Amino acid sequence: MGISGGTGTLWRMTRLMTKPEISEFFARLKKAMPHPKTELQYVNPYTLLVAVVLSAQATDKGVNKATAELFKRVDDPKKMVALGEKGLTRYIKTIGLYRGKAKNVIALSHILLEKHGGNVPRDSESLEELPGVGRKTANVVLNVAFGEKTIAVDTHIFRVSNRTGLAPGKDVRAVEDKLVKRVPDAYALHAHHWLILHGRYTCVARKPLCPTCIVRDLCHFKDKTRLEMFDP
Repeated sequence: MGISGGTGTLWRMTRLMTKPEISEFFARLKKAMPHPKTELQYVNPYTLLVAVVLSAQATDKGVNKATAELFKRVDDPKKMVALGEKGLTRYIKTIGLYRGKAKNVIALSHILLEKHGGNVPRDSESLEELPGVGRKTANVVLNVAFGEKTIAVDTHIFRVSNRTGLAPGKDVRAVEDKLVKRVPDAYALHAHHWLILHGRYTCVARKPLCPTCIVRDLCHFKDKTRLEMFDP
């Protein structure tokens, strides 16, 4: 997962949000999106794991298009192993880095069958031992599939956390550690998705939609865009 858009320097410049500001920040996001969820399509923990592995350096939309037919046929590791690397490649060849991802998916499916009885493990250590699975992927699976209060820091969350002053940090792990400490427990379960969706559709990398942002007054981003910047 790459971090781009120049947000890596903001952690030095942005003033931290206060605890009251953080609570209000998430209260507003919750009101706007009461039941946020991943935009990746899946049918069970296994297909979620596969979808997240495939989503590295790819869009959720692109992954969903590729897996729509795949998950109708394959919904567990035994079926994936039977499909094989070449068979999987035919479904996912529109996704970036598909050859390496196909190899990883088949390999992790073998491991799930051999070490975990075909089930997706519910702990980060076991998940991160799987090919193609890093800390971010493990956190997504734990949060979405098992309801754990984990936060997977992707490009969007990294940007939002730094820009707003919510949890500025020089790298994804620093941001994750701060978010775990600073996000109120009442919002911890869905914080991951609120931040991703806010970054994906409002606090975008270029020309963020500050004039229509529901948390504009709480945000400490010094370079907020003005309405006139969007005029033709």
